[in-house]
Amino acid sequence: MSFKNKIAVVTGGAQGIGRCVAEEFQKAGAHVCVIDKQPGNHFEGDIADKLVLERFAREVIEEYGRVDYLINNALPLMKGIDECSYEEFQYAMSVGVTAPFYLSKLFSPYFAEGAAIVNISSSRDRMSQPQTESYTAAKGGIAALTHALAVSLAGRVRVNSISPGWIDTTGTVYEGPDATQQLVGRVGNPMDIANMVLFLCSDKATFITGENICIDGGMTHLMIYHGDHGWKLEK
Repeated sequence: MSFKNKIAVVTGGAQGIGRCVAEEFQKAGAHVCVIDKQPGNHFEGDIADKLVLERFAREVIEEYGRVDYLINNALPLMKGIDECSYEEFQYAMSVGVTAPFYLSKLFSPYFAEGAAIVNISSSRDRMSQPQTESYTAAKGGIAALTHALAVSLAGRVRVNSISPGWIDTTGTVYEGPDATQQLVGRVGNPMDIANMVLFLCSDKATFITGENICIDGGMTHLMIYHGDHGWKLEK
């Protein structure tokens, strides 16, 4: 897929999935605008800050005049009901839901023909572990925001979301139960997500909008009962 001279915006693009997505866009010929609070050769700033988002959007439009693809990837805080404060929960919502909404709004007048938004949700939008409320709520929020934006931007911008399962960003090779609990027999890696991001932005996906695509190696489809596969519930 060629994205020559396209303008791609990636939040949280300094590491992990976001970095992989940014690099793949660059390899395909796109100009990539990354925002991340980590230091680096990109726009540095916290997307929970409204003024930072406005400044970033202004710089992108002043330099390029348009946006072809917006990838809302930045990672919200994960803390649970026992330890997560009101302020921390609000911060998670700001990063995970408010910022994607506001960037979509800021760029709305500047989306090019054939533009696409891809939101990175999580398989936690449908399943949970204990003490993950801030992250899970943010990921559920962006999954719902996806179909709302798809309706509001119909005819101008396609909007889809991806829900990754276990994606290792360290290069670790997992064996045994960690690998085999995925139906495909391995833990995912950032390229598994980046490949889908680029596909959803390409002209091969022009009939896809408002969708959430779960990429988890089939893990969320495996029903496990007490006693299955040697698994036992202990409390």
